[in-house]
Amino acid sequence: MTEDGFRPGADGSRPPAPGDLALPVAGHKLLTAPDGTFPRIGELPGRADWVPVGTLDGVPAWAADVAEAEALPGDWQSWRRLAARLPEPLATLAGRALAVVTWRRTHRWCGACRAELADVPGETARRCPGCQLYVPLRLSAAVLVAITRPGPAGRPGELLLVRHSYGPTELWALVAGFVEAGETLEATAHREVREEVGLALNRVTYFGSQPWAMSGPGTLLTGFTATAADPTAQPVVDGRELTEARWFPLDALPAELPPAYSISRWLIDAVAARDARC
Repeated sequence: MTEDGFRPGADGSRPPAPGDLALPVAGHKLLTAPDGTFPRIGELPGRADWVPVGTLDGVPAWAADVAEAEALPGDWQSWRRLAARLPEPLATLAGRALAVVTWRRTHRWCGACRAELADVPGETARRCPGCQLYVPLRLSAAVLVAITRPGPAGRPGELLLVRHSYGPTELWALVAGFVEAGETLEATAHREVREEVGLALNRVTYFGSQPWAMSGPGTLLTGFTATAADPTAQPVVDGRELTEARWFPLDALPAELPPAYSISRWLIDAVAARDARC
């Protein structure tokens, strides 16, 4: 039976076949085929450094680290551009290839004894032949929180949106931040909101997750919805990460929102649709 969708994996027990998917990575860009998807191994002969990254609808997919100076001819695109136009399984595969190649490039040497690391067969991991240090591809978890409060009498509810001092500074986005060691995801949501906008939360509820190559290879975004503990409280930005924070009626959100392929936008759209049904 054919496996549907994308499945991450590291099975390198057989060499790449000509019909397998090929995902060359140069820096932070990936090579795409003329049809806008990805080429096949047989279309890129002469490479012996393919690394398994999983399967797409049962077809094995392989990535390779290509020096930018020797980048193959073709259309090289960032993950942001790819995710904006490709169906979800392909965008996730591209993010996985970018994560694996970048991790291998930056984890060649043992951080304990400086020996060269060796691949662990069947895993996305390396081990030091000298001191046996085990180095898997680690994920960095981050949370996003869609905070709502009731609107004025007879009016729709309101959503808190913020503008950051970095990245796409024109966008109105959600409060977000990385998980610290020793924290649960829910505790991170409370801490980040308290630190960045000075608000306390009620009803913190898990929404979903998304691998996210924009924040760096190996980032996993986890989304939550929550309500403001004090509906009358006004946000106070921290002045470092945020430049502005504002309550918006859910039926009059700004146009400058995160892209449609992001979990941030999924959260915003979900709370807006929920409010419209109430």
